[in-house]
Amino acid sequence: MLVWVVSLVRKDASIIDLFWSLTFIAAAVVYAMSTGAEEGGRTTLMLALVTVWGLRLSGYLTWRNWGEPEDYRYQRMRERGGPSWPYKSLLTVFWGQAVLAWIVSAPLLAGADGSSDVGVLAYLGIATWAVGIFFEAVGDWQLSVFKQDPASAGKVLDEGLWRYTRHPNYFGDFMVWWGLFLIAADAGGWWSVYGPVAMSVLLMRVSGVTLLERKLSKTRAGYERYVRTTNAFFPGPKRS
Repeated sequence: MLVWVVSLVRKDASIIDLFWSLTFIAAAVVYAMSTGAEEGGRTTLMLALVTVWGLRLSGYLTWRNWGEPEDYRYQRMRERGGPSWPYKSLLTVFWGQAVLAWIVSAPLLAGADGSSDVGVLAYLGIATWAVGIFFEAVGDWQLSVFKQDPASAGKVLDEGLWRYTRHPNYFGDFMVWWGLFLIAADAGGWWSVYGPVAMSVLLMRVSGVTLLERKLSKTRAGYERYVRTTNAFFPGPKRS
């Protein structure tokens, strides 16, 4: 609600993207406090991992978008919304993303249990999370360096991690949330599997790969060739 008010003042609904990851940190804190479990290794672990992920992503998006106009996706929604857009945005964008965050954050609730020891599955989850953070952070850094080079204007980044997957940052996000799920499952929280499943669908079929590639195919010369030779999501070798 507070971010929605700020968006009305700034006339920029895309500001929600800067706060999306921070909602998970808030959720993790609330879950840890509301479960009534004594502070322990798993609770602290879940809080630490989601905080590192959330702060990094929010900080990067804030740095990348600072001073930029409203994202084109929200501009189209604003045009379709007409005069009632401010109220529609509250329902579809801000409350909508709040509900999605609540669904995706299920492993944070299931894993907020300090009463059980951290087992092998949790260590596998930490390793999966680490791979995800690596792909996210390095992929974002490589893309930012590429964009800052004037010689890269209109070109396609196909080096570094981007040589093996067209969306290393989205793949990293995917791995982060499956890693958190494994930590939750180690405490018996298998029921929270719908959280990473929902995030996976969002990344691969809704607001991630599908929507972005629709734009890039029209604006980037050589992107169709890049699509034919490079995996869309999961990393793999180049194809001839």
